[in-house]
Amino acid sequence: MDFTINVDERTYRSVEFAALMAGLSMGEVVARLVSGTVATNPEARASGGDGEMVEVYCDYEGHRTMGCFDRRTHRVDITSGPLSGRSYKSPSRAAIEVVTHYKPTVNPNRNGWSFWVLNDGSGKLLQSLR
Repeated sequence: MDFTINVDERTYRSVEFAALMAGLSMGEVVARLVSGTVATNPEARASGGDGEMVEVYCDYEGHRTMGCFDRRTHRVDITSGPLSGRSYKSPSRAAIEVVTHYKPTVNPNRNGWSFWVLNDGSGKLLQSLR
């Protein structure tokens, strides 16, 4: 039996993002939320919740790049822009690739922990999760 639940746009986008990252349907994400096995709220994840994935972003050369940081492995998956779908083993490697893409003439070396920002409205750097 299927039911409809009305949610605000922000909640919808959070569930949609969680489904995309987990390879699940939106209904499966909600079911897991209800059973307490998945934390999909970006604020809860970024503030030390039990979830392993944290939404992050960077602004470079006038372009915002969205990503998802895995607390366990420190992997960053790019989820928007020209690098969307690519995955990097560290925040620094992901930062280097963003810089290289948008400004290939500069030295791309960056500390990814201070390059990526938590996408929870706090403005905190990824470094705050260390």
